Amino acid sequence: MLTPDDPTIGSTGYDISRLVAALRRELRGEVANDRRTRALYAADGSNYRAVPDLVVVPADADELAAAVTLTAAAGAPVVVRGGGTSMAGNAIGGVVIDTSRHVNRILELDPVARTAIVEPGVVLTDLLAAGRPHGLAFGADPSSASRATLGGMIANNACGAHSVAWGTTADNLQSLDTVLADGTRLTFAATRDTLTGRDGLTARDALADQGASGGRDGLAGREVLAARPGREGELHRALQSFVDRNELLIRRRFGQFTRQISGYALHRLLPEYGYNVAGLLAGSEGGLAATLRATVRLTELPKAKVLCVLGFTDSITSADCVPVVLRHHPLTMESINNKLVDRLPAEVRDAAVSAGLPPGNAWLLVEVGADDEPAAGGAARTMLEELRDSGSPATASLVTDPKAQAVLWRCRTDAAGLATRRADGAEAWGGWEDAAVPPERLGAYLRGLDELLGRHGLSGASYGHFGEGCMHMRIDFDLLSTGGVATYRNFVDQAADLVVELGGSVSGEHGDGRARGELLSKMYGADGVALFGELKRIWDPAGVLNPGMIVDPPRLDLAIRHDGVAKNRHVATLFDYPDDEHDFARAQRRCVGIGKCRQTSGSVMCPSYQVTREELHSTRGRAHLLWEMLQGDLITDGWRSTEVRDGLDLCLSCKGCLSDCPVNVDVATYKAEFTHHHYARRPWARPLSHWSMGWLPLWSRFASRAPKLANRFAGLQLTKRLGGIAAERAVPPFATETFAQWFNRREGSSSRSRSEGERGGRKVVLWPDTFTNYLAPEVGRAAVEVLEAAGFEVVLPDKPVCCGLTWISTGQLTTARRVLNRSVQALAPHLAAGTPIVGLEPSCTAALRDDARRLMVDNPLVDSLAANTRTFAELLVEAGWKPPRVGGEAYVQPHCHQHAVLGFDADRELMSAAGIDARVADPGCCGLAGNFGFERDHYELSKAVGERTLLPAVRSLPDATTVLADGFSCRTQITQGTSRRPHHLAELLATALPNPNPTSTGADTSTGADTGTGTGRGEASS
Repeated sequence: MLTPDDPTIGSTGYDISRLVAALRRELRGEVANDRRTRALYAADGSNYRAVPDLVVVPADADELAAAVTLTAAAGAPVVVRGGGTSMAGNAIGGVVIDTSRHVNRILELDPVARTAIVEPGVVLTDLLAAGRPHGLAFGADPSSASRATLGGMIANNACGAHSVAWGTTADNLQSLDTVLADGTRLTFAATRDTLTGRDGLTARDALADQGASGGRDGLAGREVLAARPGREGELHRALQSFVDRNELLIRRRFGQFTRQISGYALHRLLPEYGYNVAGLLAGSEGGLAATLRATVRLTELPKAKVLCVLGFTDSITSADCVPVVLRHHPLTMESINNKLVDRLPAEVRDAAVSAGLPPGNAWLLVEVGADDEPAAGGAARTMLEELRDSGSPATASLVTDPKAQAVLWRCRTDAAGLATRRADGAEAWGGWEDAAVPPERLGAYLRGLDELLGRHGLSGASYGHFGEGCMHMRIDFDLLSTGGVATYRNFVDQAADLVVELGGSVSGEHGDGRARGELLSKMYGADGVALFGELKRIWDPAGVLNPGMIVDPPRLDLAIRHDGVAKNRHVATLFDYPDDEHDFARAQRRCVGIGKCRQTSGSVMCPSYQVTREELHSTRGRAHLLWEMLQGDLITDGWRSTEVRDGLDLCLSCKGCLSDCPVNVDVATYKAEFTHHHYARRPWARPLSHWSMGWLPLWSRFASRAPKLANRFAGLQLTKRLGGIAAERAVPPFATETFAQWFNRREGSSSRSRSEGERGGRKVVLWPDTFTNYLAPEVGRAAVEVLEAAGFEVVLPDKPVCCGLTWISTGQLTTARRVLNRSVQALAPHLAAGTPIVGLEPSCTAALRDDARRLMVDNPLVDSLAANTRTFAELLVEAGWKPPRVGGEAYVQPHCHQHAVLGFDADRELMSAAGIDARVADPGCCGLAGNFGFERDHYELSKAVGERTLLPAVRSLPDATTVLADGFSCRTQITQGTSRRPHHLAELLATALPNPNPTSTGADTSTGADTGTGTGRGEASS
């Protein structure tokens, strides 16, 4: 009997240990059956969980073929997996073979022939990037393009936004190199040119054209293939006999419209489709053969595109106009609604309105292409005229600016994640997110679906490919109770009846898998389903390739992953989780596995994954481990789990996932929570860096009494070793005069001494964080000069204060809470007066605005603290201050915590007002991330993260370009990794003041002579 923690007999009765040994003998890649790895691969983007027996990560395509062959020979289930983003549950269980790590090369791109040869692990955005310089793209472009692999797209016959013009993945395949379960390697080429969109044809036009003449070509090709020797000829003879015997049934029930994705695409074997075996394999969900390599056709992009955004009162009204719009051959027609737009971050929502989102509650994004912008715009206006003449109530805007178009497309691409939570926080799930009907019947489908939702007391947010009658939806099913799962089953059963009645397909893109396989008999009847079984036996007689997908599927209400022990594990936590009903377990259900965290560019999330490309280091992988910890059958030792500890170890706590994940998974907070409990009552077990870096505010306070001695001591290799600090890291020197000492000395000098009545201006409290106070006082001095020039009266807290950040990031939450509570009490008079608290260090400012709110839920002042806290730029912009003209160019690295919690718009506005030509760095962490990059075991990863984009970009800058980075970590990483000295924005602004104070804006004096001791106000800070 298989046990989660010590598997010996696999799910089909095979000997796991023998298979592991055989695989390790033959492969250089990873073969793992430990609990942590199996937990990482137990779920995908669906509602299901199936713990694999083991996981194989082949080193190349030959090893992929060997892994399939050896696993199949052992009688084990073979599940070939790409990005693991399937929403149907068809990439879990059995022996998972992960192609995404190493079998991911673009082997060739021929811009003349418009083809590319790719391995199955190639991510779609990488192929798109390779084709872009040649004006080429792959026709199928699902919204998961940043993590979807071509192998997974082939397995599911993925479609995407532009399939209305350029077809599905199957329509854009030229040939497939495959391996069968018995180890036979075969190539299947499309015997007829099925490229859609060629010569200006739409997908439907191309298929009609194919039907007119494809039969002659296909019949000739069939004869040649059937005459081939060995397994290849045997296979083709069996396939041809199969299609000939069942031709009438196949022609009547398959290929009725373009989004009939459910089941096997048997119609592609018909003569009018050119006996397209490669097309048959697309959408077979890995149940017939495994892809080793694919030759795909590329589509020439239109030279100009305009986006027409149509607004409607509701989705049903928008669906009614689909036939009118289709007559104008749009490139795409995508739907979103207000339930999704309202879930976007406020700044994105506002940007969408500014970009051209018209009034309405539902919208269609209609893209029109042509050889130039006037022609594209003219075609769009012609479409709008006909739409108006048809009586459509649509509001509309034409968007030509590519940046504005990108903002609007984000509303659509983030939909799969956004829809998992309603605006009121209620959970919503897939399971009925992929049905399609002929486009002319979409309005009728939505009306029937609304009625069905009301009957079951359900609601959902819809989005999707309205141009092809395919609608995606997340519905607020209760998948946590027996009654709720029963309702889910009843709803899906009745929804399937509705779709079949309208001539539709229960899957229009995502595949059948566990979610819809059981429903195929409704679509195709018993005789149609029998054909699937017969075809499966021709290809895979032993039934080992992804068993249970399409053929002999399990019940759709089995193995629902959240209907388990974890849902009832209500653990005591230090952080509060107000957006998750104060429940840590509910917070772990945020991750539904869509895998946006697996993208490798254009996002802060997730720095370690972007370097290692390992599932373990993705936001999704870490969230899944934490959920498995609560489930308790694989990860069995709860907060003491070493599997979870090691999985979280390379999390930089950058908080990028908090903003970049569509459902705001917050691994930085989860890591701090876990670390606190993991080392509770075991202080000796903590890493040394938790004592050195975690207690930095205290050590800094001591060091300020003898900074020169402290600097000599801190630079010793022995000190670094005792503190768990990397030998390669230079420890930033303590200033000989702290910022607070300078401020107090300055305030006490005769030239600065003024009564409160003489000062004038609005009072602000400048937060003296540890980094500014002890390590970079020049930033604080510059900020004071700028704030006073803006008319503010600057004060420091009267008592020592600290945000607790270093204790939070090292999971010492009891200390962090105590420190924060003491600091908030010190600020009480200022908070009562509504005095702004101005932060210079983004990480500390974010802690005051966000972490404090959840760590001190019982403190009555915490809401005032969050409400009163401002960044330096926010305060100045809100005050309407006009800065002096600085001018020049600047390369700006926003701090990750600012990106995730605070926002960067005020900084952009302030720099623009100062005439600074600011180029903001590509989204991404600097790699230092506070204590992380100083720690001995993290130095190499920290350096690799910095070298991804930031450090090479800084090195390439002209000398005249100023480097700006408000975060101390960012400045340190840049200083230690390049020859440039970056500055805080306050320093740059201070240099342009009419009479800058040389002590605040001049040379760096952080290690210069001691100039005074001051009174010590605000000395302890973080």
